[in-house]
Amino acid sequence: MTTDMVVALSRQAIETALFLALPMLGVSLVVGVIISVLQAATQIQEMTLTFVPKILSMFIALLIAFPWMMDKMLNFTRELLMNIPTYIR
Repeated sequence: MTTDMVVALSRQAIETALFLALPMLGVSLVVGVIISVLQAATQIQEMTLTFVPKILSMFIALLIAFPWMMDKMLNFTRELLMNIPTYIR
């Protein structure tokens, strides 16, 4: 296994991890901005007001995006396992 192969495999693993985190992080960002605007408009500064909607929205996003995420993880794992003979040479 050459240095280039290790770098390419690491890059692919990091890209896959970022793509898998993207739906939850995006939903959390949007919900956080909306809640912050509502808090600024109403001047309610309660910490649980931001925490609970973010957690619930991330859970819903996870439920919706889970089939896509599982497909991405399976494809990455399948490609990794199929290329093991190439990696050990």
